[in-house]
Amino acid sequence: MNQRSVPLRTKLFFGLGATAESVFLYTFGFLTMLYYNQVLGLPATLAGLGPTLALIFDAITDPLIGSWSDRFRSKKWGRRHPFMLAAPVPVTIAFFALFNPPTAASETQLFLWLILFSILLRSCMTLFFVPHLALGGELSKDYHERTTIMSYNNFGGYIGAAGAVWLSLTYIFTPTAEYENGLLNPAAYPVFSTWACVAVFLSLYASAWFTRDRIPTLTQPEKNLPAFSLANMYRDLLKVFRNRNYLFLLLGLFFLSITIGMRAAFNQYMNIYYWELLPDQIRWFVLGSAAGYVIGFAFSYVLHRRFDKRATIFVATVVVAFAEAMPVILRISGFFPENGTPELFPSILAFHAIGSGALSVLNISVMSALADVADENELRFGQRQEGVLYSARSFFSKADRALGTFLAGVTLDVIAFPSGVKPGEVDPEVVHLLGIMDSPVTIVPALIGAAFYAGYRLNRRKHAEIKASLEAI
Repeated sequence: MNQRSVPLRTKLFFGLGATAESVFLYTFGFLTMLYYNQVLGLPATLAGLGPTLALIFDAITDPLIGSWSDRFRSKKWGRRHPFMLAAPVPVTIAFFALFNPPTAASETQLFLWLILFSILLRSCMTLFFVPHLALGGELSKDYHERTTIMSYNNFGGYIGAAGAVWLSLTYIFTPTAEYENGLLNPAAYPVFSTWACVAVFLSLYASAWFTRDRIPTLTQPEKNLPAFSLANMYRDLLKVFRNRNYLFLLLGLFFLSITIGMRAAFNQYMNIYYWELLPDQIRWFVLGSAAGYVIGFAFSYVLHRRFDKRATIFVATVVVAFAEAMPVILRISGFFPENGTPELFPSILAFHAIGSGALSVLNISVMSALADVADENELRFGQRQEGVLYSARSFFSKADRALGTFLAGVTLDVIAFPSGVKPGEVDPEVVHLLGIMDSPVTIVPALIGAAFYAGYRLNRRKHAEIKASLEAI
């Protein structure tokens, strides 16, 4: 399969699947804890613990769907599409329920509701996203074309996140007489969840339906490969974890995602209480994100040709570690504009753009590298395992984001951050502690992740040897 064998139409609809994922991640990472803690009054530790407990089920469903889709046999529908087409309806039901808990629910009932629909939403999303990522890994066998495909996936993710931020903050989380900051308005969340459900459903279904034409070109399970079973799933996992390159990618992701998860959970707290921004300002973060994703889309392919994937991944992780933390570090050091000044928001936005660009390049690079690892495993074990490879990636990403959210929730309770308060009413010392935990502290896990990423050794030359060996079989 050469570079020109994947049509632009396929890349666009494949990328559309990431649009739904990013709406989900934006909501889950940026709004869930804020909604349940500041709006509904659930203690921050419980608001962060709910999604974390759902990981018990993720640990089962992610590799299960990955292994099952690797071994699924259907001449008409292929290995991935039956799962992708089954996901949209249950995903949207769980999504809507999460942001529409029963009125007058007790603290215990609210906590149980959060756990239940966090589990259902994550499990139903797995039905789509593990096979979807695996599909991206097998659309092309070309070392550099994979980067291009994942660039479209990454850009689709930006469209979802940017759209969710801009539209919700412009038209839904708007100021009212009672709530100057619309993100604290309980009446806005049912409206947001309704529109988000429509967007998620349409994106999921369109991505699955309009990539069906590639099914005849995709790999089918090997003829002698046994059908799916729990025992075979366990054997599949053992194979992927025996791959050194995969382990280093996974460990890098593990620590990086702790940083991303904590920053995502703190994000709206920082915007509202530390920087004292309003939704009309917060929505403009999409400009910084846009700049970052355009950088990733435009330059990842070039960077991989010039420096290869390993060096790109390492440097991008270091930049991610520091870029988003610099505004707080400079504020603590006395070198950053004060709240309310005209220079404040553009200064924050500039660092956000740098961080978004690095994160965009990093995500594209890692996703492309995982497809190369699939080739390495096929040569070693005679089996295509994109589903299992991307399922472990999916689980660790969700696990660390959830762990980051939980740590953020515990931190908010430890520093005695109050709930149901307006900006400017929080003790300045508590706000100062919030800034320290959001930025300087979260640099550390990302740097540990960079060290593990440096252990990845599958480069362009080695992949060419693997590809030649596979073609000779």
